[in-house]
Order: sequence, then C-alpha cells, then structure tokens
Amino acid sequence: MAIPVVEPEHYAEQLAVKRDYLESTFAAFQPPALEVFESPPGYYRQRCEFRIWHEEDDLFYAMFEVDPDNPKNKRVVRLDQYAVASERINQLMPQLREACLRSDELRRRLFQVEFLTTLSGEALVTLIYHRPLGDEWEREARALEVELGIMIIGRSRKQRIVLSRDHVWERLKVDGRTLHYQQVENSFTQPNAHICQKMLSWAREVTAGHQQEDLVELYCGNGNFTIALADNFRRVLATEISRTSVASANVNLEANGVTNAQIGRMSAEEFALALKGEKNGRRVAEMALEEYDFSTVLVDPPRAGLDEQSCEQLSEYAQIVYISCNPATLAENLTILTNTHRIERFALFDQFPFTDHCECGVLLKRR
Repeated sequence: MAIPVVEPEHYAEQLAVKRDYLESTFAAFQPPALEVFESPPGYYRQRCEFRIWHEEDDLFYAMFEVDPDNPKNKRVVRLDQYAVASERINQLMPQLREACLRSDELRRRLFQVEFLTTLSGEALVTLIYHRPLGDEWEREARALEVELGIMIIGRSRKQRIVLSRDHVWERLKVDGRTLHYQQVENSFTQPNAHICQKMLSWAREVTAGHQQEDLVELYCGNGNFTIALADNFRRVLATEISRTSVASANVNLEANGVTNAQIGRMSAEEFALALKGEKNGRRVAEMALEEYDFSTVLVDPPRAGLDEQSCEQLSEYAQIVYISCNPATLAENLTILTNTHRIERFALFDQFPFTDHCECGVLLKRR
C-alpha cells in the first residue's frame, strides 16, 4: 500500500485518470455522461489512524509502505504532518506528540492513535496502549483534554475509558439545510465530509418526486442517507446489522426531527427473506412490512458488492440507487441489474484524492 502523496497542482490530472477509467470500465453499459464531483485536493479526511513508533527517547506517527514484490517487507514512514488528514488533525499531531514526549505516563507503551474530527473542528482522539491504564493515566489524559480542547478515549486489552464522550457531532450542509450526525468512535462514517455533502445532495436530486411512495435502504450505517432522503419519500425503512450504527442512526433521526423513518437491525440477507415472507419473528413484525409501498431501494454495500440473489431482489424495485466504493464489483452487479433496469444517472465522487479509490453513484430505472 502506497501512502498518498498530495500534489494539489496535479489534482485535475489525477481526477481525469479516474474519469477515463470509469468511462472505459462502464462503456458496455452505455451510461449517460459521467457526473464528476471534486474533493478538496488535500486535508479531506476527517478520520485517520497512525501507529506510534518508539525510537529510544523519541516517538512519532508512522504508516507502512508495503513492497509490492514482497508483501512481507514493510517500510516504516515517519509522518510529522499528513496532508490527506483534516487541518484539525494536522494541528493536533505535533501538539499531541509533544505532550506524550513530556509525559512518561502518556507515552509508555502507546501503540496507536486514532483521530476523529468534524468540519467544525470537534476532535475525538483514541489512545491505544499495550498495557493496563490506571488512575494516573486518567488524571494526565484529562489534563490533556483541557490543554488541547479535545475528547480522549483510552483503550487497552479489555479496557475502554471514555473521559468525556465517545462521539463527535458532524454538521453537513446539504441543499440549504444543516444535517446533524452523531459519529461514534470505532464505527463507520464517511471519511471525506466535503464529498459526503455532495453525495447526499446528488442522492436527493435523483430521488426527488416520490413523496407518495416509500424508500427501503440497505446498509444504512448511522443514517447518513436516511436523514438526507427522508423528506423525498412518504416513509423510509432502513436496515443495518451493526448494533452501534443502529443506535447512532436512531439518535440521528431524533436530532434531525425525522419522524417518517424506521431503522431495523437486520442483515440485507435476512431482510430479503423477510420481504418474501420466509423470515418471521419480533423484529420482522415490528417493521410492519405490509404497510409499505416501496418504489425505490438505496444500497451502499461493502467493497465485496452484492451477491447474485441480492441483485435479483433489487431488480424487483422500480428505481435503484446504488452507491459503490468498488467499481469492479459494481460492474459485476450491473451485468445482472441492467437486464431489467437502465442506467439513468452515473456519478464519480472523488472520496480519496491521489489514490486509486473511486466512489460511484448509479441511478437505475426499470425498463
């Protein structure tokens, strides 16, 4: 794995390479013109994690570059700043390192640091150790919270000490509204908040005009799309398997005054069985599936994409919004989905500049 080298003067060139790659990869599906959504070329990641490397009296943030010819061969790369990470993370990196250099209690057997920040500058820092944490660590960590204006969590084996709180509040501006999202430590959130705002706006635009129909959402996470899209539909039923994400999603519905959405804790596979009437139980009964009229499905699956059975299930909806973090598995899934649906909109969201990563959005409508 190569560590991204941020070169803002070459941003347009790297984006053009991604555009060309997607246009050639998906040419066989004859999609409409690719819509391209740019990221800030640097300081775009709101969350990052670094190993802490100890050398005699020194310590520093480290990442590893893997030798492609010999994956077991990793080179330690020292990072005093990291132009991929948010400006707030870059501000905190030297401040936190200096505090650890001053304190044996904070630095001793410190293994990893994880930063979670927001566009408004909130910062939650997780310090991970290879030793038990006691009262002295907590006393010094609390003083550091005040000094740096951050929140701290301490972790070690079988320990998780939350000093202030275990989450930040991100505020995303989408189509003239401010949406509020609780983002919990160690759970999935969109790392590039600038692109997330554009992605939510695009999803709202392509699903407009369905206020008399219902939306079903798979892999809903903390309600990222659920909250942004709720007023485009009569009702929303969203499903997610992660207990932490479901809890956050419910908090976020309340924080944004969304009253027409329900979150069900269930895997996409279980939900498919429930829709067919092949799965029963309390959680299925609480969903009251018979009350919905689903016209649209939104799916934002992991990198592995969807299996054939899930694609066939999606094919039953009039409209599909597919958000993909892996063009290769998206292309595989589209070979099935385009048997019944045509691609109406196609977008590139440059979530991770100066990497090969491409995030796509596709709107499909039944033929």
